[in-house]
Amino acid sequence: MEHSDFMTHKNGRQRKTAGGAFSPEGMTDMTDMDRVEMSSSDPELEEEAEGLIRGSDSERRRHRVRPAGVRGELGNVLLLLFLYVLQGIPLGLAGSIPLILQSKSVSYKDQAFFSFVFWPFSLKLLWAPLVDALYFSRFGRRKSWLVPTQYLLGLFMLYLSVTVNSLLQSEGGPKVVTLTAVFFMLAFLAATQDIAVDGWALTMLSRENVGYASTCNSVGQTAGYFLGNVLFLALESADFCNKYLRTEPQDTGIVTLSDFLFFWGIVFLVSTTLVAIMKKENEQGKGKKRVQEETQGVMATYKLLFNIIKMPTVFTFCALLLTAKIGFSAADAVTGLKLVEAGVPKEQLALLAVPMVPLQILLPVIISKYTAGPRPLDVFYKAFPFRLLIGLGYALLVWLTPSLKQDGGFPVYYYGIVLISYALHQVALYSMYVACMAFHAKVSDPLIGGTYMTLLNTVTNLGGNWPSTLALWMVDPLTSKECQGAAGQSCGSPEEAGLCVKEGGACVTTLDGYYVESVVCVVIGLAWWVWLGKKMRRLQEHSPAAWRCRSNH
Repeated sequence: MEHSDFMTHKNGRQRKTAGGAFSPEGMTDMTDMDRVEMSSSDPELEEEAEGLIRGSDSERRRHRVRPAGVRGELGNVLLLLFLYVLQGIPLGLAGSIPLILQSKSVSYKDQAFFSFVFWPFSLKLLWAPLVDALYFSRFGRRKSWLVPTQYLLGLFMLYLSVTVNSLLQSEGGPKVVTLTAVFFMLAFLAATQDIAVDGWALTMLSRENVGYASTCNSVGQTAGYFLGNVLFLALESADFCNKYLRTEPQDTGIVTLSDFLFFWGIVFLVSTTLVAIMKKENEQGKGKKRVQEETQGVMATYKLLFNIIKMPTVFTFCALLLTAKIGFSAADAVTGLKLVEAGVPKEQLALLAVPMVPLQILLPVIISKYTAGPRPLDVFYKAFPFRLLIGLGYALLVWLTPSLKQDGGFPVYYYGIVLISYALHQVALYSMYVACMAFHAKVSDPLIGGTYMTLLNTVTNLGGNWPSTLALWMVDPLTSKECQGAAGQSCGSPEEAGLCVKEGGACVTTLDGYYVESVVCVVIGLAWWVWLGKKMRRLQEHSPAAWRCRSNH
């Protein structure tokens, strides 16, 4: 789901993989795909018919004593939920690192470099066909990838638990390149685990219960992210722990980053061992139909992706998706870091995301009523300018923040303003997100639904990631500083700034690049809305045939 909010720095993650895994947004598409797959499986239908004839006497009894919904597969549902929670932990930790780096005054170029950590979930389509097609059949199609990736996640966390303090607190400042490399690998492994778990969900649950997989996905990942981000930042903060959890103040929080990484590293290793030994992948439920999986080869899937992208309507739509979020990039990527820079405690920012959870659950339900018709992108188009204006509101909030700071921190009404700003942002964001997902489901060719939806969702994610990285990168070059108190000195580079301080002066910001970016982004966003936004709306007028991949018909 798209979460480019400034509170949690959460990375956008789409759930549809080339292996046929799905999300709530893709449920209608998945149903169509199941129907097509079933219609092409004659032996299965014949066997099923024989079973119906043989079991006609017991059919009435089965109707009377049918297990209530998901209760008969509660173990599988809980396992899926747990696997998705594990997946969210490293992503939550990765989301907390920029806030920790900001409190150590790293440059925005360093922040931009670290933001590449959030790219793997936007690029997983590139290796999803490999995960789907290459496996050890005796061990299990999904376990062949799930077990090694989770072991590696656990080992990486144990390695980080030993080295992360030296990486964050070295003499020359945090070692951003090494941190980025390690957390990029964590995110890459989590994305690979996501592909495997999404695919396994389809066969782990019977057809009548397969819809619960998307619930496990969204609830599990959100819970995991919460544990790795919000809970960690709160327990790591000495101020928060002293204020709310301790009777005697101490200099550190209840847990350190090293402790947290070590604990979850052990959890990963132990739970993965238990899954590898105790859980068989292809268990057959009694009298329950399993959902068939797509079984295309690697090259066939890559060829299919290429054929989809070549279609004029899809190519145009992808180009629009890749540019649509430029206008929001400064607000989404930089605002939270600027608030931390202005003195807002990072754990308080993270905790403000908690009251938003009910809103984030309700919004898609409410908005889906307006996107269910033939023109879902109308909602996307109408929400667009409001989200741009909220971006300007964020810039105003950052500008006001230093003047509202008091001796004991920030007043309660300040956090109320932040919360309202965030809530308005969520309404605009979800309106655009749900509209986009509804359009994806509407145009995806049901014969190749998994691959088609994954492509569109991946492009949507990438369209948010690259402008955010660029926005972070450009803050420092657009910022102007001058040296006050030392004649003839300047602050154009870190070396010059050091000389300024050495001569008894101080570097003072005369123009903050964040405000320049905020205005530029809104201007670009409005131009996109006026010219390209209408082009995007017109895509809804194309017939369904214009979205079908001809090589499959």
